[in-house]
Amino acid sequence: MANIKKKQLEFLDWEFGVFFHFGIRTFNEGHRDWDMKPMALESFNPSELDCEQWIKTIKEAGAKYAILVCKHHDGFANWPSKYTDYSVKNTPWKDGKGDVVREYTYACRKHGIKIGLYYSPAQFGSNKMDGKEYDDYFVNQISELLTDYGKIDYIWFDGCGSEDHKYDTDRIVKEIRRLQPEILIFNMWDPDTKWVGNEAGIAHSPNKLTVGVLDFSINKDIEDLLDEPRFLPSECDFRMRSLNWFYSENDEHTVKSLDELMGLYYYSVGRGANFLINIGPDRRGLLPEKDSAALLALGNKVRELYDSEVECKCEYDDKKLTLTFDTPQLINHLILSEEIDANCEIESYEVKVNPYPYGRAVTVFRGTTIGHKSITPFPTIKAKSVEIYFDKNKKVEAKPIYYPMHK
Repeated sequence: MANIKKKQLEFLDWEFGVFFHFGIRTFNEGHRDWDMKPMALESFNPSELDCEQWIKTIKEAGAKYAILVCKHHDGFANWPSKYTDYSVKNTPWKDGKGDVVREYTYACRKHGIKIGLYYSPAQFGSNKMDGKEYDDYFVNQISELLTDYGKIDYIWFDGCGSEDHKYDTDRIVKEIRRLQPEILIFNMWDPDTKWVGNEAGIAHSPNKLTVGVLDFSINKDIEDLLDEPRFLPSECDFRMRSLNWFYSENDEHTVKSLDELMGLYYYSVGRGANFLINIGPDRRGLLPEKDSAALLALGNKVRELYDSEVECKCEYDDKKLTLTFDTPQLINHLILSEEIDANCEIESYEVKVNPYPYGRAVTVFRGTTIGHKSITPFPTIKAKSVEIYFDKNKKVEAKPIYYPMHK
């Protein structure tokens, strides 16, 4: 029997988050993960850094949470860590007195955005330390992040690079839970949320909330077995720009179109998972204009979708939900949400429409899981009523939508 934590249900309500890949690699064009090329501390100098610009922009777009890369695989610390010289304290930025993590967490808290911190467990040169020495380093740095910046809502560990490393996971998890009892852990060791298994922003169908396996890292071809089934909401991470997680001056042409972003919204939130889009702040320390514009356009489009609800009356009776309209209505979406229960999930449903002016009900959609939310699109049809059939007898909320796809 899987347990559900209140904070996991709250995570599902966050729905839309923004990832910020920012660090020394921002200033070193052309580097790739694990290329082992040196990046000089003198290169890091975001002279116009404005984390409030980042957070105000994503809030306007409708995001509820953010995640900052605090330390990527290169080992550079975006805060003045006592446990490495490779950090902001030895850069020209603010004469070594700056702290990106502090400015970011302050901005999130000021504007009501949930705070997530990314930390790569593995980094360049970690194989030069023995297991205990590296675990000490890991715990010390994580303790700084979870002690010095107030309440942290989410810690995001990247499994890439850790495939063959054995961590003292009991010690690490115990310290995290001690320092931040309410924190959510992404995907590894004692997870509260799970990676969807790709970096394309697409959740699977079905997308079950309770699972017995999860994907640990992009560099592994097999899933990791869990000791027992766990309730783990999914998160879909992907890039605004097709080529890079960190800022590049050469890939602005790959910023995703509104059409593609909306498609990914349907494939993530629309399949009961969270939508996590990455934007790399530029070398000024600001969000690039084209990326910001695309994000804001997405936010407006999503609001238009939800504002297009059609009024109806709902009646539930033994695995069947009926929606009736006072007068026939054009509809082309249903937004469904089931009562969350880790021991029982809807695994299939069918949508039938009673068409105007008359005739038998016709099937317009067959779906799999619902969970937190299922956005069900189908071609526009004028309906007198809608019948939705489920494989389980569970409480489900439904909102019919008419949102013209070609305005």
